Amino acid sequence: MATETHSDGLADAVGVDMHVPGDAPGMPQLDFATWGNQIFWLVLALIAIYFILSRVALPRIGGVLAERQGTISNDIAAAEDLKSKAGEAEAAYDKALLDARAEAQRIVADARADIQADLDVAIAKADAEIAAKSAESERAISEIRAGALENVKDVARDTAREIVAALGVEADAQTVDAAVAARMKG
Repeated sequence: MATETHSDGLADAVGVDMHVPGDAPGMPQLDFATWGNQIFWLVLALIAIYFILSRVALPRIGGVLAERQGTISNDIAAAEDLKSKAGEAEAAYDKALLDARAEAQRIVADARADIQADLDVAIAKADAEIAAKSAESERAISEIRAGALENVKDVARDTAREIVAALGVEADAQTVDAAVAARMKG
């Protein structure tokens, strides 16, 4: 049979029968006859494991967890401290930026005022030069106009004398001047 156990050659030589009738071969853990002994050793092993874990391993694990929690707490506190410092630095940066913008606006306003003052002086100087040149031009034009009227009178006298002479009439210079003057007045 497949479930029968056969003794080895040594047991046969000694004359010992290894097979106990009524004994079923199988796993010794499932043998009800040895359960009390197995339970005793199980409880003893569990108590030993409990004491080893509670006295050696768990304190070490607890220490590591406490150290880790302390490190995390310190890191969080340091991070909050750095966050507050960063907030203060950002506020200082914003204030400095606002001050710089105000200073830039003041500099721009001063530059505009200086430029406007220089521009006003330059415009006043240019207006004075233009007025002086305009007055000089008006005087030159009136001189040219007066000179042109005299030239027109001279040309008109000479032309009138030549016309009168071409007609064969003799006219004196006073009569021609009086006629040209009367005609020029209108």
